[in-house]
Amino acid sequence: MPKTSARLLALLSLMQARRDWPGALLAERLDVSARTVRRDVDRLRELGYPIVTTKGPDGGYRLGAGTQLPPLLFDDEQAVALAVALQIATGAGAGIEEAAARALNTVRQVMPARLRHRIDTLQVTAVERSAAPRVDSGVLMAISGAVHAREVLRFEYATAAGDPAATPPRRVEPHHFVTWGGRWYLVAWDLDRDDWRTFRADRITPRSPTGPRFTPRELPGGNVSTFVASRFSGSDDSGGWPCRGEVILDLPAAEVSPFIRDGVVEELGPDRCRLSLGSWSWPALAAAFGRFDANIEVVGPAELSDAFAHLAHRYANAATSS
Repeated sequence: MPKTSARLLALLSLMQARRDWPGALLAERLDVSARTVRRDVDRLRELGYPIVTTKGPDGGYRLGAGTQLPPLLFDDEQAVALAVALQIATGAGAGIEEAAARALNTVRQVMPARLRHRIDTLQVTAVERSAAPRVDSGVLMAISGAVHAREVLRFEYATAAGDPAATPPRRVEPHHFVTWGGRWYLVAWDLDRDDWRTFRADRITPRSPTGPRFTPRELPGGNVSTFVASRFSGSDDSGGWPCRGEVILDLPAAEVSPFIRDGVVEELGPDRCRLSLGSWSWPALAAAFGRFDANIEVVGPAELSDAFAHLAHRYANAATSS
């Protein structure tokens, strides 16, 4: 039979893996008697773990949610994952950087030496965008709470200049809370504008209390990732670009491919390739093609050719004005 301390850890690990455990099944998994299981459960209760006895033909146990935080049990993989998550949180822009750093230090101190060594060798640097504004953790909790409860959220929304009085209060059905480009955004149905909107969390000042509960609407595009990507690219709700064009570049495909994220590159020869890209406007698309230092042949459409002519005129004026 394993020692009591090892057996308690094994019992706790099992109870964290599923909601309800019949007593007989726990005894079988631990290779002990039902009486030993009862004694071990009592020991865990003395340590602060809220274990509830369940009724039924066989009887059993359930690890409940308590008012105190007892010692936590992590296996090796969970400990590494927790350390990585806390290191990343120090650059999340969520106003919890200091708390995340303190939590990481606390977790590290209680780890066994072998795990502590693994954590110390795994250093994750969260690169922050200096221009990304901080969001108060209280605001994050208020928004995420409304999303979870499916309750109408009322808030003041500041303009780009930071003046919340310049716009009327907003009433929205909050659906998702996401990060994009180093910033936090609320995806919601605007009740006054009768349309989907994205709001920067750093400009939101929640009002209390929240409004009535609502039935979630279907998000355009099928999922939040597609919806957010389409909104920030200026495309429609399908996630596609509103402007797409094709050119032939006097460059090898191997030299173009590393700089293309969502385009298509086709090799036409040792020094030529066909490139298809999308963008939110025709001038922006022409400029994207023009960043390659090579001769360009427009395949289509005509709007792309017009955009090149427009940019050529603008650049010529800029060159002569200096």
